[in-house]
Amino acid sequence: MKTRKEHDFIGELEIEEGVYYGIQTFRAVENFDITHERLSNFPSFIKALAQVKKAAALANYELKLLDEKIKNAIVEACERIISGEFKEQFVVDMIQGGAGTSTNMNANEVIANIALESMGYKKGQYEFCHPNDHVNLSQSTNDAYPTALRVALYERLFELTESMQILKKSFEKKAFEFKDILKMGRTQLQDAVPMTLGQEFRTFAVMLGEDIQRVKEAQDLVREINLGGTAIGTGINSHPDYPKVVEKKLQEVTNRPFVTASDLIEATQDTGAYVQISGVLKRVASKVSKICNDLRLLSSGPRAGLNEINLPKMQPGSSIMPGKVNPVIPEVVNQVCFSVIGNDVTITLAAEAGQLQLNVFEPVIAYSLFNSIAMMKRAFRTLAGKCVDGITANEEICKNFVFNSIGIVTALNPYIGYENSAKIAKEALESGKSVYELTLEHKLLSKEELDEIFKPQNMLQAHMHSIKK
Repeated sequence: MKTRKEHDFIGELEIEEGVYYGIQTFRAVENFDITHERLSNFPSFIKALAQVKKAAALANYELKLLDEKIKNAIVEACERIISGEFKEQFVVDMIQGGAGTSTNMNANEVIANIALESMGYKKGQYEFCHPNDHVNLSQSTNDAYPTALRVALYERLFELTESMQILKKSFEKKAFEFKDILKMGRTQLQDAVPMTLGQEFRTFAVMLGEDIQRVKEAQDLVREINLGGTAIGTGINSHPDYPKVVEKKLQEVTNRPFVTASDLIEATQDTGAYVQISGVLKRVASKVSKICNDLRLLSSGPRAGLNEINLPKMQPGSSIMPGKVNPVIPEVVNQVCFSVIGNDVTITLAAEAGQLQLNVFEPVIAYSLFNSIAMMKRAFRTLAGKCVDGITANEEICKNFVFNSIGIVTALNPYIGYENSAKIAKEALESGKSVYELTLEHKLLSKEELDEIFKPQNMLQAHMHSIKK
């Protein structure tokens, strides 16, 4: 195996000739064998790192800090990475010490060596394009890493809302399909008052619609960046005009409205936006998990449960019980939601643990946020395509639950009064007779009056009524 010799202030190492990363990346790989989740598994983050480095090179050139030939080589290298090349060269573990320095240097070294080759030099000839002096010019890990994280999160949240929209539309289609199916509404798992299955599914769609807006609001928080603050936000080692110039270049490179924070010292240490985003993800996860609970309960049985709806049969459900089919898609989405809620705890603790002018725990924040968003994105599409789209209703079962329920006595309250309604409910429970039957038996209402009251449209909405004298 051919090697090249590289050095840092700790010492020298032999690096495999074919790789584009260098000594600092190599040390990080040896030091942080933690999750086996490499940066290469997060292409959106790699792309964002390259976009930040490209914007920095363009800004440095405009400020006459970078030679045109080196600028062109760095920009070309970044563009190749943005297009998807060299992904396998990003080898550091996502969770690492050093506040993301290993990730930043992995990017710096890969970009430098791609640039060197394009200029006709060999990898490692850093006197012509150096990872720190040229690729990392006017930057620190402490502003480049969080800016790249925000750029990547901004894009990933678009992808999440797209998946949420797909799931919302699936529920809307079912709401329309089930709009005329009368069923029993329940509170505390007890019979309450009638509704339609369409109304139940419409609620799921509305819940998702509200949370799509919350995600968009949270997404707006990551538009604020601290690029130009360098180490702690004072801008040391950068040109006074660099922050405003690099802001403009990043906007051009990403075609997104990123803005420089008004106080870079505050922005360098503040991780509140990540806590806010994670909180919104937790909110979405909590509500989608509740929806999955409802789908599992409504489809329970089929002979000894509610069995109001049928979920698509995806796979045999037991290694010992023939014929058993489990609600595996809602179950897996439940588990994704549990993981997202757990990640929120991790992100909260990591944000709280920051000290003084820097939070060194952004790597675990990044890892947790990216994983939460990726799991949710895939889970919601799976729930829509492999479950909700194929749900069918058991209309007769739904209807029978309504008319055999004690709960429909509530519809009689306005006509026969609470006391009479309570007596009918008690007798129905004890005798097994229906509310309809007992109301007629006690001559509280006529058949015609009962039939009018129990029309679906009269039980499903507000309307004028009066107690029978």
